[in-house]
Amino acid sequence: MSLATLGLSEALLKALKDKGYESATPIQKALIPAMFTRSDILAGAQTGTGKTAGFALPILQELTRQFKETQHYPKAVILVPTRELAKQVHASFESYGKYVPLKSIVLYGGANLTSQANRLKQGVDIIVATSGRLLEHIHQKNVNLDSIDYLVLDEADTILDMGFVHEVSKILSFLPQRRQNVLISATLSGSVKRLAEQILSKPKLIEVDIMGTSASNVEQIVYPVEKEKKTELLSYLIGSRNYSQVLVFVRKKELADEVAKELNLSGLKTSVIHGSKSSGERSRALEGFKEGKIRVLVATDIAARGLDIPNLNVVMNYDIPHVTGDYIHRIGRTGRAGAKGLAITLISPLEMVALKDVEKLMGKAILQEKLEGYAPKEIPKQKGARKNPKEHKSADGAFGKKKKKSTTFSSTKKRKTTKRDGFKVYDAAKPKDEKKSKKNKRGRK
Repeated sequence: MSLATLGLSEALLKALKDKGYESATPIQKALIPAMFTRSDILAGAQTGTGKTAGFALPILQELTRQFKETQHYPKAVILVPTRELAKQVHASFESYGKYVPLKSIVLYGGANLTSQANRLKQGVDIIVATSGRLLEHIHQKNVNLDSIDYLVLDEADTILDMGFVHEVSKILSFLPQRRQNVLISATLSGSVKRLAEQILSKPKLIEVDIMGTSASNVEQIVYPVEKEKKTELLSYLIGSRNYSQVLVFVRKKELADEVAKELNLSGLKTSVIHGSKSSGERSRALEGFKEGKIRVLVATDIAARGLDIPNLNVVMNYDIPHVTGDYIHRIGRTGRAGAKGLAITLISPLEMVALKDVEKLMGKAILQEKLEGYAPKEIPKQKGARKNPKEHKSADGAFGKKKKKSTTFSSTKKRKTTKRDGFKVYDAAKPKDEKKSKKNKRGRK
């Protein structure tokens, strides 16, 4: 279906044409008409399916239709879990709205609070923000949300996973009762539905490519490997297969730094982004990777939802994520907008159970391939108690060697101590003269 058939204005269609967008994705076909009805919406959509345009385009069109010259004040709030996603969503609003008179701003932690406050005072129509930073501006009275017509919670499942639901609840108390609420999530889990019950009123349900259905155009492969050889295998795969651009995901910040250091030492230009890096460091690393100045980008799962890297062909999982569902978001960084992608996962023997959880979530097994020199050694399974039924049973027990009984015995048997033994000790400690006088006294009786 063409985007032109969805009732969008000429200004928006012109901006979309500039970006080379003509056909609507499944989520856009369902979400854009639903947004125009002004009903609350609960949408399940996998990352990389074009959902941002699905809610951004109708908001831009309706706010432009109602816009009065020079009256810039907040009319729409889009809440996201990470600064990377905030910048990405804001960039979409800017590019889609280049031919309309609306102003937008992005608010996230780590950036200068005063400069953001000054921008807000100049007047904005659309706010894209992380919940914590928006609350800061609310408490400092830098922004008034009394006229909000649209509230969008993007990646709602991540907002819950990262513990931001309390901040969202506080923000809701500053919003007017009459508004359109849109909650978008990759998974419509029980916790997401409970959040929807608190925020949404008689919502329309839209489910397109929800969690558990990985992109069909992403090839997935697992390499079993000893834990100690993971970084070595990572370097070997990138170098020997001449991957020009690779995004590597790891669980922990410390491990991300360690992996990046080792890859740099092996000659692969690598940068790292995680929660302990400043906003500037993360931005420079991401831009360098997008521009091809950096070959490998190592990231923790905090970045799994906010990275939009055009033409990224290869994603590597150094390990299985803590939250099983984040596997889908990791591999969703490749194979975007219909392109083909490759997702490689390195699995140590201790992670096999976690891999089963991932396969259960997706409803299919992932192809495993063993590489000589890296795959874990297989321990042959022993059948029965003995390999050879004719050989005598060894002296070792089922739980190891039996403790040998001592064959030496004491020549004198130890008897029990009595009350009299205590008196003997007392008498032994007395002077000899006192003992003799007591003996004589007993003898005269």
